Formats: sequence, C-alpha cells, structure tokens
Amino acid sequence: MSELIVRAGELDASDELAGSRKQFVLDEVVYLDGNSLGALPTTVPGRVDDVVRRQWGELRIRSWDESGWWTAPERIGDRIAPLVGAAAGQIVVGDSTSVNVFKALVGAVRLSEQSEQSSGGRDEILVDATTFPTDGYIAGSAARMTGCTLRPVTPAEVPDAMSGRTAAVLLNHVDYRTGRLHDLPGLTAAVHAAGAVAVWDLCHSAGALPVGLDEHGVDLAVGCTYKYLNGGPGSPAYLYVRGDLQDRFDSPLPGWNSHAEPFGMRSEYEPAGGALRGRVGTPDILSMLALEAALDVWDGVPIEAVRAKSLALTDFFLECVREYVPAGRVESLTPVAHEERGSQVALRCAGAGDVMKRLIERGVVGDFRRPDVLRFGFTPLYVGFGDVERAARVLGETLAG
Repeated sequence: MSELIVRAGELDASDELAGSRKQFVLDEVVYLDGNSLGALPTTVPGRVDDVVRRQWGELRIRSWDESGWWTAPERIGDRIAPLVGAAAGQIVVGDSTSVNVFKALVGAVRLSEQSEQSSGGRDEILVDATTFPTDGYIAGSAARMTGCTLRPVTPAEVPDAMSGRTAAVLLNHVDYRTGRLHDLPGLTAAVHAAGAVAVWDLCHSAGALPVGLDEHGVDLAVGCTYKYLNGGPGSPAYLYVRGDLQDRFDSPLPGWNSHAEPFGMRSEYEPAGGALRGRVGTPDILSMLALEAALDVWDGVPIEAVRAKSLALTDFFLECVREYVPAGRVESLTPVAHEERGSQVALRCAGAGDVMKRLIERGVVGDFRRPDVLRFGFTPLYVGFGDVERAARVLGETLAG
C-alpha cells in the first residue's frame, strides 16, 4: 500500500466533516464535479414528494399561505445569508444567475447616478475579462440599456482601470476556468475609492469558502445554488442587496412580486421595501423548495471548517498529482497560494477532452473546458481524502497508458 493511500486514510479518519457525506446520495464514483452540479442531499426527495403530493396535490392554492410558498424567496435567502457572510433581510432567491446579474448591474449603474460622488459623467462599466461568458453577454446588454461603454479588464487591472467615468464593476470571486480566488476585500475597497459600485458573482465560491459580503461592504452580489449549495439542476439563483442601499435599488425588472402591494393590482409601480424589491414574477416553487431542503445539510456546519478542508483537499490532490502523473503531462493553472485558490484544481493537459472521458469511464468524474483544461471541483461536505488519492492515481494511470 502506498504512503499516499495510508495518509489519505489517516486524513479521512480525523476529518471533522466526514459525517456530512452520509447526507448525500452517492455511490462508488469519485465525484469531483460539484463545481458544476452538486450531489443530491438525502432530504430532497421526500421534501419534493411532500410539495407535489400534499402541498400542491391536496392543499393546492392554499399552500401559498399555509405552506409558506409566498415567503419562500426571502426565507430561503436568509438561510443562504450566513454562508456568504450576510445578515438576514438582504438576499432574495429567484430567477437565474443571468437574470440576477442583469438586475444587479443595471441597478448598480442607477445607484451610481444617485451617488454624491457622481457628477453625471459615470458612463462606463468594467467587466471581468476572464468571466464566464454569460456575465459578459449580460454586461454588454446592461451597458447598451444604460448608455454606458463596456470595458473588459482583468481583475488585477481593475484598480488602475477605474476613473471618474466608472459607474459599476462586475467581478467573479473565483475564476471558473482556473479556480483562482480574486481579492474581494481589496477590489471592493478600490471600487469604492473610485466612487463606483461593486457587483460580485459568487457562483464558484458560495458554499466553498467564506465570502464576507457585509464585512467587506460589497454593494450587490449574485450567485447560483446548484454548485456547492447542492440545490439541484437549474435551482434558482439569488440576489444580495446591501441593507443601506435597498431603498435606492431600482430594479430594471419591476414585476408584480416586487410591488409594495402585489395584490393591489395597481397600474402604477411602487417597489416593496427591503430585499423584496429584487423579486420579479411568480416564484418557481418546486425548484425553490427543493433548494430549501438541500440547505439542511448546512445546519451546524461552519463555513470556516469547509474552507480549511477545501484547502487540505486541493493541497493533497496537487501532491498526489505530482507523485502519480508522469512528468510534463499536466500543468496546474490553479494558484498554489491559499489566498488565491478557490475549491477547484484546473490542469492543462494535451487531449484533455479524451482524457476526461477515460477518467469518467473509470469512475472519476470531473469536467473538461475547451481547449485543454481538466477541472476538478472539491466539495468538502462529501469529498474525502481517499477520493482525492484515487482520482490522482487514476489520472496518472490514464496518462501513462
């Protein structure tokens, strides 16, 4: 038995989060794709069955009140809040990440126009040049809608790129390709120093590491729930609006669900108070309540412990890769420094698409990003050190074959 297998067993034996694994529906496959779709929590099937059979099937329309359907967006938002370092009353769940990026970015430009530091000349949006494509597409549309110029820049370039023209800056907390963790506190402070509004995309960090939205004064943030939060395929996203900005947040999608009197059916729009003005239309109840059930796995779990295990897992994986993979066959794109690393490892590899197919055939599931990147996501609630060692060993055998 190799020394790495022995160490993996010792690390699993001392893992304070090891008990969380039994809360997920898993098999013998090493599942390292939770940064695309989280595993199914065991609480979800029964909860969804109740929602469909009893709440919808028996109570029907009464469930909007009696089963709490109407308040689900803000109630579930309050459950997500501690995982991203936010106080209650600042997050509303609903719509897709793309829709929430649009709401946040247009809302950010409108907030900048109201700022005391605005002289009426803020007509520029900066967007992370390395962003997931959808964020860039949405940023382009938001710029056209608000009459702004769109400038793609890397996160490192943001402090020097801003000027008195900058209205809003849209950034990703973790780069989806490389797993690089960007400096949310420092970049948020720089955006504020320039008099602009900071919007953060948390899709690859929420549920994997501390975010500190309130602590660092983030203005607006969005995120999905189907990755590290395990909400299920297409589960609704969320929108964070900092408490002191809520009365000035002007959503570009003022739906009836965000009206101060949604059942008043008035022709004039009056926004609801608080985070509720981030709502739009009728909530997607089936997906929403599946997400609520999925969040049960976080009860009593400190996000700091999740982060510590994430770093230990990725450290151990990189060590195993160095030991098992033939020299020169892969190159890590993920930073070594802990303060610059999310909860994934990206390896550049010739023929990466074919390599990933062969890994999956052997029970190691990651994913492939064109043109040559193998991505491995590490969800600390259900990934163990034995999984990590096995994945690296199979990768080494595959590349040596």
